[in-house]
Amino acid sequence: MTPTLTVLLCLGLSVGSRTQVQAGTLPKPTIWAEPGSVVPWEAPVTIWCQGSLKAQEYFLYKERHSGTWNRQPALELKDKAKFSITHMTDVYAGQYHCYYRSTTAWSNPSDPLELVVTGMHSKPSLSVLPSPIVPSGGNVTLQCVSWTGFHRFVLMKEGQRQLFWTRNSQQAPSMGFWALFPVGPVIPSLMWTFRCYGYYSNTPQQWSLPSDPLELLISGVLGKPSLRIQQSPVVTSGQNLTLQCLSDVSYDRFALSKEGARDLLHRHGRQSQAGLSGADFTLGPVRPFHRGRYTCYGGHNLSSQWSASSGPLDILVAGQFPYMPSLRVQPGPTVAPGENVTLLCQSLSSVDIFLLSKEGAANPPLRLRSKYSSGLYQAEFSMSPVTSAHRGTYRCYGSFNTSPYLLSHPSVPVKILVSGSSGHHGPPPTISSPTAAPAQGPSWYLYILIGASVAFILMLCLLILLLVRQQHRGKCRKSRDADPEPKDRGLQDSSGPAATTQEETLYAAVQDTWPEEGVELDHRKNTQDEEPQGDMYAQAAASDTPPDVTYAQLNHLTLRQKTSASSPSQSGEPSAEPSVYAALAIH
Repeated sequence: MTPTLTVLLCLGLSVGSRTQVQAGTLPKPTIWAEPGSVVPWEAPVTIWCQGSLKAQEYFLYKERHSGTWNRQPALELKDKAKFSITHMTDVYAGQYHCYYRSTTAWSNPSDPLELVVTGMHSKPSLSVLPSPIVPSGGNVTLQCVSWTGFHRFVLMKEGQRQLFWTRNSQQAPSMGFWALFPVGPVIPSLMWTFRCYGYYSNTPQQWSLPSDPLELLISGVLGKPSLRIQQSPVVTSGQNLTLQCLSDVSYDRFALSKEGARDLLHRHGRQSQAGLSGADFTLGPVRPFHRGRYTCYGGHNLSSQWSASSGPLDILVAGQFPYMPSLRVQPGPTVAPGENVTLLCQSLSSVDIFLLSKEGAANPPLRLRSKYSSGLYQAEFSMSPVTSAHRGTYRCYGSFNTSPYLLSHPSVPVKILVSGSSGHHGPPPTISSPTAAPAQGPSWYLYILIGASVAFILMLCLLILLLVRQQHRGKCRKSRDADPEPKDRGLQDSSGPAATTQEETLYAAVQDTWPEEGVELDHRKNTQDEEPQGDMYAQAAASDTPPDVTYAQLNHLTLRQKTSASSPSQSGEPSAEPSVYAALAIH
């Protein structure tokens, strides 16, 4: 307090008594404070009192204080005076009146001026419901919240005139103390920036620190931008995510709004060579709280006027529920253009909504409500007619109505192939109404049966190939049997008796000229030695030998040589006959 104010406090009683006797004969003055009546701690402030040109002296009176607080002589124009406070503290906080006197009379006191000091307590927080983006002419509700037990909250609108509203606080266990302030209708011609304070009822001029400023953005005045994503809107935790807000209007700044969020993300606009303006909003690495619906806006500097809202973009975070649905394609993964295909998403766990996402597509996933049938929750995504645009890899997810932006783990991907098409253009997939029962497609055991049939066909082809090869080898033996010197067809000597026995070949000569006498088999021995190293001939008859299978070469040439005496050929030479292999069952 200055020495002048201290002296006036001591002498104020007599002056105040004189004022009460002679007051009321002159019009009351006007009182105000610069830069405002709400003054931060230790900041300077000036109180002005403006009266009449007849004024000789001005007086400042503080309520609940005995006597006059201060007095100043009139300035050169004599119609006003100023009272300066160099460092604002709680001592100067309170309600003030001012009056003046002329040479013959005193004025009535001015209206009260409430001088408030801020910074006495911790600051509250200010938010807006439902969003800080307000359409022109719309209404919103501002919420001031603090964990400090303030009795009242004050909402102040910044500008040339400081307007404020006061509300009693309410208490809630989950959010402390709070108060709601309805605001509106908002118009684009004004700035709409607010702060809020809290105070106790026993010290109404000692407020808390101010909350962070909150600016209402008035949308719908300018052309709307578009909000895009370069990847699928279905993301997983830890993944990087960037949203782009673009416009053909040259905006200086852009704002990204999330539904239900208190704050906006602001970015400076950039201009592209194509004449577009835009901004990138990087949200990664993704966490579950990034889920939700986003919109963006464009605006100009030093203006509360913003564009209309872009179209909404939903960001879905997958892998937040433990179950994983299954996905099947009916009738099959390969379809022709113009046909119909159905993707059936199923889950054993309870699911409210199924979503179908195409890999690499920036479009939002398709949604269908689940139906419970045969112990499964399921949904059918029908695409008709199929075009080349439907080809790709698909996954399905499950979600709940209570948290629509959180998804389950993805299903195993399935791939749709569109046969007979080379382009990638076509109408987007369309969803038909799900039927009461799922479409009937091939079951798993049918796929196994088909696979077994294919394996059987392959084995049969291999067997035929082996038979053809064996027949080819038989023809080679026939050419050797046609040699005029049959003695050269004997087996070569082996290295030992065991080898000789294993290499021994049985030949049967069939006498087809006397079929009633059976088949004769003779042993032909080598003329050089008596050991059986050549062709073996024997007579085949019914016997009691074990039912073994023996492969024998039936040599018609030998048969004809043995019967040449009774039926000689005209040429005198044995004719070439084919060799036949057969399985003989020896009984």
